[in-house]
Amino acid sequence: MSKAILVDVTKCYGCGACTVACKLWNGKKYDDAKKPTVGENAQLADINWTVVSKHRVADASGKTVWRFAKKQCLHCKEPACASSCLVGALRKTEGGPVVYYPDLCVGCRYCMIACPFGIPKYEWDKSFPEVSKCQMCSGRLAKNEAPACVSVCPNSAMKFGDSEQILKDARAAIASDKRYVKHIYGEKEAGGTAWMYISDQPFDKLGFKATVKNRPLPEYTWKIINKIPAALVVWSGILTGVYMITKRRDAVKSSKNSEGKGGKP
Repeated sequence: MSKAILVDVTKCYGCGACTVACKLWNGKKYDDAKKPTVGENAQLADINWTVVSKHRVADASGKTVWRFAKKQCLHCKEPACASSCLVGALRKTEGGPVVYYPDLCVGCRYCMIACPFGIPKYEWDKSFPEVSKCQMCSGRLAKNEAPACVSVCPNSAMKFGDSEQILKDARAAIASDKRYVKHIYGEKEAGGTAWMYISDQPFDKLGFKATVKNRPLPEYTWKIINKIPAALVVWSGILTGVYMITKRRDAVKSSKNSEGKGGKP
């Protein structure tokens, strides 16, 4: 059964526990000075798979208030990133996550162009860069455990479960409380996503893209991919081979250097 997460924006108070859990679980470094994970300047980046953006909005009475929006890869049901990848480095799993396989990636970055939400990032500062994005803690989901970010939320702003039940819960919440806008973000965007949101504020005021079409996007990307010359596909294969050889050479060199340092003079 495919899994999903429901985020209730009204329950998030911007503590940032989810961003810390994400970095700890995935081994991502901190650089809040340049790439903050919480606040008005919070942005997804190669080292930020989860962020909490801060927004000044008006409540029902017109009073200015703050709202916090937890963001990460939405894990589309029919991901454009995966359909645009020439070598299968991005794949949709049965459980819900869209998983990245770096050993297959040739660095074409078509996934970054195809994603309607602008999620995938690139490790520009590395000698051997990879595409970088949330994996939805696919290893945890395989054990029927919630993603690390969800498991640490102190105010239960996120709910993990079967996708059909999550959607039912979202609809029930909106129907029972007039505060919520009549929109479940992620229910229809890009054909539907594994991460869904409910809010008392229009989603465009919270930094969510409001221009994403409801139609699944792979059919569009395939129209473009089919026009790519076969030579480019062959070239991608060559680049993959070069990358793998270079990566192996560096690993051997690093191993020899380590042995040299630890050996006798």
